[in-house]
Amino acid sequence: MSEKIIEVKKLGKTYDNEGVSTRALIDVSFDIKKGEFVAIMGPSGSGKSTLLQILGLLDDYSHGHYYLDGKNIKDYHQAEIAKIRNEKMGFVFQAFNLLARSSVLENVKLPLLYSKRPEKEWDRLAREAVIAVGLEHRMHHEAKQLSGGEKQRVAIARALVNEPQVIFADEPTGNLDSKSGQAVIEILQRLNQERGHTIILITHETYTAEYAERIIRLYDGQLESDCQVENRRTDGKSFIK
Repeated sequence: MSEKIIEVKKLGKTYDNEGVSTRALIDVSFDIKKGEFVAIMGPSGSGKSTLLQILGLLDDYSHGHYYLDGKNIKDYHQAEIAKIRNEKMGFVFQAFNLLARSSVLENVKLPLLYSKRPEKEWDRLAREAVIAVGLEHRMHHEAKQLSGGEKQRVAIARALVNEPQVIFADEPTGNLDSKSGQAVIEILQRLNQERGHTIILITHETYTAEYAERIIRLYDGQLESDCQVENRRTDGKSFIK
C-alpha cells in the first residue's frame, strides 16, 4: 500500500473581516497517498481554492491538523516550509503567470533561482521539463508568442523543473478552449501515470475531474463526498462509483 503524503484531520479555516467571521472550511478530513491523482471539486465558495492554498503551504489553517510526509506542519519552521514549497511542490495556476518577454526556457528556469541546484544543471533541467510537456519546438520563443494552451504547458514545465513530489493545479483549463484544455489535462495525467507525480487538481468541470482517479467534493466548506473514479477518462467515457 502506498504511503500517505498528505493527511488532514478536522481541518478548518475561518476568515475574520472587521468583526465578521466566515468559515471557509469546516472539519475536513482525508488523506492522499503518494502517486495519486486527486481532483477537488465544488461550486464557487465551497472552499476548494482555500483548501489548495493550505495544502500548498501558501496559507495557514485555523484549527485541525495537517500532516505532510507524516509530520505535522506546525512542527516545521518557516524556513523549512519555504524549502518544501520550492523543492517538493509545483504549482500551476489558471492565469499562467509567465514573463511575457522571456523565452519558454527562461520562464521554466525561474524556480531554480531559489533552489540549491547547481547553476550548471539549470539548463538541462529546464530543457527536460520543456520536453516533458512537448514544447521543445518552442524552447526559445517568448511567452507572448504562444497560444493559451502552450502557455499553460510552459507553466506545467515550470512546476516540474524542481522534480516535485506534488503538483497543485488550480483550474488549469479555466482560460483554455476545450481542445487545449484536454491536452493540458492529459499531460497532467501522463505525469501522474508515467513519472509518478502526485497531482492535486482543483476544477469545477466534471469532464476534467474524470481524468483523476479520485474526486473529493466540497460544499459550503464541508466534505460532501470522496469517490474513486472507475474507468478513468483518457479519450473515452469515465464513470464515477
